Amino acid sequence: MHWADKIAENLLKISDKHRIATGITPSGHIHIGNLREMLTADVVKRAIEDRGGKAEIVYIADTFDPLRRRYPFLPEEYEKYVGMPLSEIPCPCGEHKSYAEHFLEPFIESLEILGIDVTVKKADEMYKSGEYEEAIKTALKNRDKIASILEEVTGKKCDEKWSPFMPLCENCGRINSTKVLGFDDKGVYYTCECGYEGKASYKGGGKLGWRVDWPARWGILKITCEPMGKDHAAAGGSYDTGKRIAKEIFGIKPPYPIVYEWIHLKGVGVMKSSKGIVVPVREMVDILPPEAVRYIIIRAKPERHIDFDPANLLDLIDELEESAAKGDRSAELSFVKKIKYSEVPFRHLIVVGQIANWDFDRVLEILNRRYKIDSEEKIQDLKRRIKYAKKWLEKFAPDRIKFEIIDSEKLSNIEFDEDELRFLKEFSDKLKEDMKAEELHNLVYTTAKEVGIKPAKAFKSIYKAILGKEYGPRAGYFMESLGSDWVKNRLKKVIT
Repeated sequence: MHWADKIAENLLKISDKHRIATGITPSGHIHIGNLREMLTADVVKRAIEDRGGKAEIVYIADTFDPLRRRYPFLPEEYEKYVGMPLSEIPCPCGEHKSYAEHFLEPFIESLEILGIDVTVKKADEMYKSGEYEEAIKTALKNRDKIASILEEVTGKKCDEKWSPFMPLCENCGRINSTKVLGFDDKGVYYTCECGYEGKASYKGGGKLGWRVDWPARWGILKITCEPMGKDHAAAGGSYDTGKRIAKEIFGIKPPYPIVYEWIHLKGVGVMKSSKGIVVPVREMVDILPPEAVRYIIIRAKPERHIDFDPANLLDLIDELEESAAKGDRSAELSFVKKIKYSEVPFRHLIVVGQIANWDFDRVLEILNRRYKIDSEEKIQDLKRRIKYAKKWLEKFAPDRIKFEIIDSEKLSNIEFDEDELRFLKEFSDKLKEDMKAEELHNLVYTTAKEVGIKPAKAFKSIYKAILGKEYGPRAGYFMESLGSDWVKNRLKKVIT
């Protein structure tokens, strides 16, 4: 049973309707590490629906959180915005209404491409519209009880002036430099490090601190399930305090937790927007088919960390294609919608695309030598995936996968020894019309043995004759794609 089906089974024992929450602060590029939370929620939702239940996903964008520091990717002028809510800071590129929207908009676009249907809730709008008003009043009235819970669970003493509410200073615009002096039905009275004293409204005049905000939103949005990073789920973490605050302060049941591990960027470490260690989701969905992006995460249980290596994405796509052919549940959950997936491997499209110089009519001509492209659905799938193949090659492919067929006029600049020339002559003499990849591959070995050279040297001589270098794509498929007649004519030009 797939891990998402097991979680769905557990949730349906509780209720046949669920509201799954996800939340990411748009303080920087929202990356593939963040995407794990969204996709975990999405596949659980699909698993619930497959079993006849109902589910929806709510994405809470923490747009009212303060900018904690000037991150390395920001210009020096952003130093003055540190401490201000992300929704109130200017957009870095000037094309969005705020700093938060600058990073949020491309992420929302990515979710649509990935087939993740969400209701978007922006924290600043929730606070400004008054959705948090009652929760703020409840938290302020129960300040001592909340402080006691925090101290008991975390083992850390709360400051005497600690408050569950963070007023937004009307003078300097910061939300992390104020102290609550008191409150009444009219608002919250505060003082700020900038020297200003004022009164904050319950509607947009500030926000609850994270450990109180989280359980408050569970109640406001009626959340029943939530994926969360292992830091939140650690002993004494925000879920431990959130459970107590939810029950004892807000009188609600905490959501069913799904704890997930981090995604590590190969050779770098855990992805962090604040440090610029990211592969943005928007970039990924432009380069890879959505099913491949989804499969990166869906194939692994949430409690397992994922090592993400952009250079090895071809192996992962191979695995996806094999899993899809077997009807594997991870592959099934990876596809955004039902499509007629052509049997042409993505890896082969990368080779054929380069041979055809990305001309689609030429691509089809080559593919029809081996595959039966017999429907409009398959053609549309190939058009879709050939575009991704080209983008992946340009962005992520290692040099060993990139190639260019050299002009025959340049063959005179390439040196072949006597053994290589003998092999190429014998090999070309044995080539027949329309030979398949397996035949061509095996012919290299048998001819090399007859001539008395090592197979590795035989393959190198073929690559040199076609590409001008000693390596290239899998030789059998490569020569089949070129056509055995074309290969025969090329080799004759080398040996004459």
